[in-house]
Order: sequence, then C-alpha cells, then structure tokens
Amino acid sequence: MKKFLVSPSPHFHGRENTRRIMRDVIIALLPAVAVSIVYFGISAIKLVVLGVVTCVLTEFIIEKYMLRRKVTVNDLSATVTGILLALNMPASSPWWAIVIGSVVAIGIAKMTFGGIGQNIFNPALVGRVFLLVSFPVVMTNWSVPHSFLGTSLDAVSGATPLVLVKEALDGGQTVPQIFAANPGLSYSQLLFARIGSAGEVSTVALLLGFVYLLARKVIRPYITFSIWGSAILLSGILWLANPAEFTDPLFNLLTGGMMLGSIFMATDYTTSPMNKWGMIIFGTGIGFLTILIRRFGAYPEGVSFAILIMNATVPLLNKWCKPERFAKEAR
Repeated sequence: MKKFLVSPSPHFHGRENTRRIMRDVIIALLPAVAVSIVYFGISAIKLVVLGVVTCVLTEFIIEKYMLRRKVTVNDLSATVTGILLALNMPASSPWWAIVIGSVVAIGIAKMTFGGIGQNIFNPALVGRVFLLVSFPVVMTNWSVPHSFLGTSLDAVSGATPLVLVKEALDGGQTVPQIFAANPGLSYSQLLFARIGSAGEVSTVALLLGFVYLLARKVIRPYITFSIWGSAILLSGILWLANPAEFTDPLFNLLTGGMMLGSIFMATDYTTSPMNKWGMIIFGTGIGFLTILIRRFGAYPEGVSFAILIMNATVPLLNKWCKPERFAKEAR
C-alpha cells in the first residue's frame, strides 16, 4: 500500500518561479533605466552597475562563507534589489554611497532574516532610508550630472519639485505663487522629465513597466491603485480645503517616488499582503501616510517611509484578511 506524503503549502504549482518573476521585473525596469541613462549619462550607469554587483556579491559571500548553504544569487532577486536601490538614489551620488546602501539592503534587510521570502521590510528601501538618515547631504544633492543629451538640465529646477514646494511653503509662499514662479513645475515637465532620483525622471517609463507587469501577471493592480486612490483622495480633500497651502492630487501623484514605489516596491511579494483585501488596506495606508509625511513631516518625500511602515503591518493583514480555504490562489 502506497503511503500518502503530506507536505507544507503551497500545494498549487505552476511554471512561474522566482527567477522568471525577477526577470520580468528587470524587463519592466528597463525603460526607467534607459531614460535615466539618457538624462544622467555615465553617472546612472555607474549607480546601476555598482548596485547590482555589490548586492550580488554581498548575497554570494554571506550564503557561501557565512551561512554555508546553497548560493541562490542566480534567482536574480539581488539583481532587482541593486537596480531598485540605484533608481532610488540621486544620480550624482558617490560610488561609496551605493556600495554601502547595497550591503545594508542585502546584508541587513534581507539575509539577516534568512534570505528571499523571509525578510519583513523591502531591502532596497531599507538601504535608501539608511543612506538618507546617515548621509542626508549626499542623498539630497540633486545637482544634474552630464547628460547624453548634450544639454544642461539645470533649467528645470535646482531641487526636486517636492523639496522646492516644501521649502517655499515653509518660507511663507502660497502654492499658486510657487507654481507661477517655477515653470519647471508644469505637468508636462513632471510627466516626462524632472530632477530627482535616477528612477524618477520619467513617469511614462515607469507606467510602461507597470503595464508590462500587469500583462505578464507578475503583479495584481490592487496595491498600486489603492496607493494612487488614497493619495488622490487625501491630497484632494486638503487641496480643496486650502489650495493656498496644499498641492493638488495630480502634482502629488507625479512627483517624488510615488510611481516607482507604488509600482515596483510596494508590490514586492514578500513584504506585501497575500489577499486582495489585505492588499487594498496595505496600499491605502501607504497612500495616506505618504501625503501626511510629505506635508506635515520633516522630509518632503514620504513614499519610502510609508511603505516600510506598512511592511510592518503585513503579518497582521495576512492574519485578518485570510483567503477562503480551498478557494482561488492568493496571487
């Protein structure tokens, strides 16, 4: 008589594996990487290459010589972390900054918890926030490196739109005055090219990656749409209540790391909920926190902090929002 073997879940298996999923994420990031290289030249290439190499080497060394277990760098997850961290940093960042951030992202945020699938917080965001807190001058240096376009982009702005608006508001100016005095804050500039981190220069490029991920069914839209919807709702209420002090919803949607974070980092499998309603609550929390931090916090940007805060709620959300037993798969 044959014995029945009972194994832990998941019990549904398909063609998808970690390497295939990470490869699709890399493909989805290529438009943003390409645009950053066009606008920031060799500096963007340096960031991406150093980020990927350092993340892969850090994971390899820890698994090979410290944990003494099978090396899993060929699953491409460390490569994705390196690219995302590079896209979250100013293009003018020195080489040592991306190296330190990559070591923190992999060594502390990922491997300390046991590796892929076990980390609580998004590794790339942990690396970015560590650098922002430790080296604020480096992480807020928005000077524009030499561009392959052969033209200077300094005419756009000397600071990111969020920094520019926050500093002006703190200085007593109103939002209409700020926009009238800064033509670089036009929506056409915000949509196609602006000063910011290497991965924030083109909303269009990020949206192309989003469409690809949806078409490939790598992600589901609940988290991203919930972030956008809650950010639009809260910023819209504040803007309607006092348009002189608060920016409009479209500005908040197109600026900072809203697109990069909502599409590529908040949707990370390991650090996001498994169930649809958990995803919606998770995304809604990120959107609300982002707007609150941007306007009332010490930092002009709030996406990274909002995602990390909501990462900590994922175990609870998975407990509260359980999928039906024997029903459809969670993702």
